[in-house]
Amino acid sequence: MTYTQALVLGLVQGLTEFLPISSSGHLILVPHLFRWPDQGLTFDAVMHLGTVAALFAYFRAELLAMVSGAMSRRVIVLVVAATIPAGLIGLALGALVEAHLRAPVVIAAATAFWAIVMWIADRRSRASVETGEALERVTWPQAMGIGVAQALALIPGTSRSGITITAGLMGGLDRATAARFSFLLGIPITAAAGSLKALQVLKVGVVTDEVGPLIAGLVAAFVSGWFAVWFLVSYLKRRSLLPFVIYRLVLAATIAAVAL
Repeated sequence: MTYTQALVLGLVQGLTEFLPISSSGHLILVPHLFRWPDQGLTFDAVMHLGTVAALFAYFRAELLAMVSGAMSRRVIVLVVAATIPAGLIGLALGALVEAHLRAPVVIAAATAFWAIVMWIADRRSRASVETGEALERVTWPQAMGIGVAQALALIPGTSRSGITITAGLMGGLDRATAARFSFLLGIPITAAAGSLKALQVLKVGVVTDEVGPLIAGLVAAFVSGWFAVWFLVSYLKRRSLLPFVIYRLVLAATIAAVAL
């Protein structure tokens, strides 16, 4: 892997992991366009570490508040409980999905279908509420609905952030609060996925020549991931998801055209 490949894929991973536009679709399309080989398990593991580090950096105040007790235990319990559905389904079906659902046509179909669902949810959403701590307003039904929806992100092309924000909007949350809870909920599941892949990498080791590009990709994923979270939370305080819906439909058509 070259430094150019690592930087480009790191930027793509960080942006598309958190913007509701399907990271799997981009990580298939970009290497195809540049005729790059598959990045492999080691690179995937490092990218997961970079994106989860971005979440820790952005939500450092909330995480410290949870640890210190400044934030109510209710929010902590909501995040833990809402993580369970995706965790259980991921353990049960993760290998099956990786083996059979990573086809470009499946990714294109999921990208388009969930774009339409996102558009419907966005049209029903309400304006952001600026007063008080937004996360304290999330109810049990809303949190569990988002948690169950997160399990659907196992299907490539769905977009974890996209499906969880959509579920939050369907449940009555405003756009910015749905995005913040979605990203906070992503910390445990992203950290777990990254840790499992890192353990697999440690079993086989890392080629010395790849260390430099891996570090470059890690930094790129961290910086672009942090920016994507900051941008989306800020953007959704005033604006709708329609540009992302349109982008997803164009992306789906492009992936289908490339595949067919």
